[in-house]
Amino acid sequence: MKKALIIFSTLFLIANTNAQEKSLPNIEVKTLKGKTFNIQDLDNEGSPMVMSFWATWCKPCKKELNAIAEVYEDWQDETGVKLIAISIDDSRSMSKVAPYVNSSDWEYEIYLDQNSDLKRAMGVSTVPHTFLINGNGKIVWNHKGYIDGDEEKLFEEIQNLVSK
Repeated sequence: MKKALIIFSTLFLIANTNAQEKSLPNIEVKTLKGKTFNIQDLDNEGSPMVMSFWATWCKPCKKELNAIAEVYEDWQDETGVKLIAISIDDSRSMSKVAPYVNSSDWEYEIYLDQNSDLKRAMGVSTVPHTFLINGNGKIVWNHKGYIDGDEEKLFEEIQNLVSK
């Protein structure tokens, strides 16, 4: 029954990305330094946040986050947005996360979802999977996959959110 409820909830979230805002789940993740952090404690002082699920083995994920990195400072200046990158790397590839992040010069908050608890709670089945969270901590938009230019659509959604 629990599995059926999770599957139904996931399908409902996918089908109704804008129809119903959902809150961030009460799930703990780790920082790159190994400290525990509850994802519900994310805050951007009323400005939007982008949560991007990614992995070191996922080329589209890295391409998306690198493309955003090139314009991230402008996005922050214009909208106050904060990007949170959630690695879903497992025990086999987890050791590659910090070196990759450090070499990428990302200015994002990076968290590790080692047991995939957050991934499951958010209904993430494939990466990259990007969520837009409003200033009240509600998920208002999400997108799966990445092709060149998707970051422009994301920025449009961020701009629409801050202009409301």
